[in-house]
Order: sequence, then structure tokens, then C-alpha cells
Amino acid sequence: LSKEFSSASSTSTVGTVTSRATRNGDAVMAKDSFNHEELAGDRGMMDDIFDETYREKEGPKPPIRYVWRNIILMSLLHLGAIFGLTLIPSAKIQTLAWAVVCFLVSALGITAGSHRLWSHRSYKATLPLRIFLTIANSMAFQNDIYEWVRDHRVHHKFSETDADPHNAMRGFFFSHVGWLLVRKHPDVIEKGQKLDLSDMKADKVVMFQRRYYKASVVLLCFTLPTVVPCYFWDESIVISFFIPAILRYTIGLNATWLVNSAAHMYGNRPYDQNINPRENPLVSLGAIGEGFHNYHHTFPYDYSTSEFGWHLNLTTAFIDLMCLLGLASDRKKVSKEAILARKMRTGDGSHKSG
Repeated sequence: LSKEFSSASSTSTVGTVTSRATRNGDAVMAKDSFNHEELAGDRGMMDDIFDETYREKEGPKPPIRYVWRNIILMSLLHLGAIFGLTLIPSAKIQTLAWAVVCFLVSALGITAGSHRLWSHRSYKATLPLRIFLTIANSMAFQNDIYEWVRDHRVHHKFSETDADPHNAMRGFFFSHVGWLLVRKHPDVIEKGQKLDLSDMKADKVVMFQRRYYKASVVLLCFTLPTVVPCYFWDESIVISFFIPAILRYTIGLNATWLVNSAAHMYGNRPYDQNINPRENPLVSLGAIGEGFHNYHHTFPYDYSTSEFGWHLNLTTAFIDLMCLLGLASDRKKVSKEAILARKMRTGDGSHKSG
């Protein structure tokens, strides 16, 4: 696998494996190939690389155990979102704009934060940026960063097996939301406990959020989105709560869930036809860049999760802007040569017509 280093502050390469490189702006593109272990050494981890040695246990599957609290809360949440939809014609334009802002900020807390920064360590962020992404992550309310990272690394390492928290082989509904409504498969818990999460434990921002997560969610996911329209432009409390808070939150959840469901079932596989994840532009549009999923599971360490830069990928544009401002650095990027070689070797051939 080759790698392109495009960083505002660094053009270093892994060890001494690179014998030739070409300039591309401020980036250095490594030409030689190296294995996962060498790349993992640069990131300090490889728990997001698929484990070929894992085998599912023989015998009957464990019984499904419903989590009725989650079922009831998710049902009420979606009913509230439907009610929020009916209020849109009555809402002030400022309130709708505020809801969009809250959606984008909270989405970045997941995509640029818990996903690309903390789960995959595909770029580095300064303390101010990490604090902003943590605040945005609490606004998104999709479990604290530590838990999100643990489940996501397990998802990559044991994708589409019993140890995958949202195993798409169990169907669309399960991989979308059903996995949150039942107890985890024992293999998910077992494998999650064996991951090396020392990097998360060493991040004081992550652990601070984990310590005060419930309070941060109440404040940032529900209170702040509601109070701003009421205070600044005298929006009604009902509209302020059900549109920028409830409806926005529900749409954000479903946008993320579609990466686990639709992007694992619908679309082409130009990079690796032997895995389930697909390229799904509609999911990328809703999840601000996370729908290029066949690429992402083939090259999980690429900060852009795509070879197409800013195309349907607001998160990549955001990270690039942060690098320009000096708040981020060391973006990991796969070279065009490595991408093409992988397409030719394992792709489904759809890139030829794309």
C-alpha cells in the first residue's frame, strides 16, 4: 500500500521504506509500497484493519434480548421528529437555518471527530480543534467518543461477522438501528474488550467528555439548540425544541446509520468486490462525505475516506481548512498509483465506466 502525506506541517514518510517521491503542492507522495504493519507503526495502531484470522463460533446463535428502554425511547424520538416535520411551515427562517447549522456542527463531531480523527487517526488535531470536535460530538449524541471509537474499530476489524456491532449480514433494519435495540452479541463485547484503546485513555479531552457525557448531551444536544431560537428571535418553545433539537438530532442519527446499512448493501465496489461495503453517493450527501464506503473499508487510514477530494465530502473540506489554519496536520492519503493498482486487482470493474 502506498501513501500520500499531505500535511501543512509535515512531509515525512514511514521509516526508510520510501526510495522515491514526487512533490504535489506541499504533499509528498510515497511511491514504494509497504504493509499494514508499517503503516500502523506510523499511526500507532492497526485495530481498524480487518482480522483475517477471526472465525465465528460454531453452534446456535445466542438468543436475541431486546432492550425495551431503547425501543421505547427511539420510538418516541422518531414520533417527535415526525411532529417536528409538521411544524416546519410555521417556523421562522432563522430557526430552520439554525437547525441546519446544528446538524452540520454535530455531523462534523462524528465524521471529522470520532470517526476520522479518533477512530482511524488519519490526521492530527491541535487541542482547540479537539475541544471543538468534542463539543460537536456531544451535540450529535451518538455515544461518547471513547465508546464510539471502540465500537467502530471492532466494526472494521471484524466487519460483517458476529463480532461486528452492526453486522449488515443480519439485514438492513439490524445494521441501521436494530443493533441499538438489542443486547450486543457476546463476540462484540469480547473483541471490544481486547482492543488497545490506550490512545483514547491518554487523551484528556476524550476522557473529560466521557466523565461528563450525560450533562454535555443535555446541554449541547437539547438545551442549546432550543434556547438560541427562543432567546435571540423569539421563536416559540415548541418549534425551538422539536425542530433544531429533536428533528435535527433524529436526521443526524439516521444519516450516520445509513453508512452502516445502505452503504453496506447498495452501490458498486470499485476497490474491493470481496467485501460488503459499497460506494453510495446519496449516503455521502447525507453523511457529509462518509458514503464512499468501499473505498473506506479498503483504505481505512485515508483521512478523506475517498479518492475524490471535496466531491460530496464536506468533512474533507473541513479538515483541509483546519490544516490551512494550522489546527490540523499529518493527513494520511493513499497515492493514486496504489488506488489504481487496488482497483485492477480486487475491484468489480465499475471504475472503468465511472
